[in-house]
Amino acid sequence: MKTKLFLLTLATFSAVQSFYGQDKKIAEECFNKADYKCAEEQYTKLADKENIQRFQSEYYDRLGTSQRRLGKTTQAFKSYESALKSNPKSVSVYENLASLHNQKGNKVKALEYVNTGISLEPESANLYLLRSKIYENLGKKDLAQQDLKHILSFAPDNIFARTGLANLKKRNGDLESALKDYNQLISEKPESLLYSGRGDIYLKMKKPKEALADVNKSISVDPKFAQAYVTKAQILFDTEKPKEGCTNLDKAVSLGYEKALLAEYYTKCEKK
Repeated sequence: MKTKLFLLTLATFSAVQSFYGQDKKIAEECFNKADYKCAEEQYTKLADKENIQRFQSEYYDRLGTSQRRLGKTTQAFKSYESALKSNPKSVSVYENLASLHNQKGNKVKALEYVNTGISLEPESANLYLLRSKIYENLGKKDLAQQDLKHILSFAPDNIFARTGLANLKKRNGDLESALKDYNQLISEKPESLLYSGRGDIYLKMKKPKEALADVNKSISVDPKFAQAYVTKAQILFDTEKPKEGCTNLDKAVSLGYEKALLAEYYTKCEKK
């Protein structure tokens, strides 16, 4: 009798696990296809049903990101906070909360979250990259540069830190030096990110032909790199092609770029 009861319990547990596994698969598929409405629905169900706090935190974290990309900032904050409540040691949640607070203009709160994340994971390149952005937004360019250089001390090939240093030069107006850095990076490893970044430099140098060539190269290397479509939209707006520019903005959003970050550009798409 005990054996039968054990087998029945085991079968029930396996069925439940299979059911949860299928729901998780659906949620991940929706998220990866950038169907964030579907992802929001699925991750809400998963988070509500999950009893293991670590997994529940992961579902709330993904839910928050889905809502963020749908422009539901208030709901995203609540989901991230629920994720943190379920797992106060989730580095991913601290990163997302820091990023969202930075986006909404609360730099002090953003720094609090990112610093907590760094205390939990001292060699997280993503957290240092984010803190560098926050410092730059606060006008603390020396600290921003310091964080990027620190990343290279433990991850010398980190492409985001290297391009970050070049982009600091670009934003400081040192376009020639930034272009030289990008040329070097592309010669080492031609990637979509690098062509898009160099295209932005050419755009700021008032060289739309070279800029468009680079951004088209970026898209040919990786058709799903959302930033390339944003850069292309900027080029098209600058060359008086707003309709094509708006199409590229929509493409970027469909690939996961947050529409809220493109609000200024979308004003060019409003019907007169």
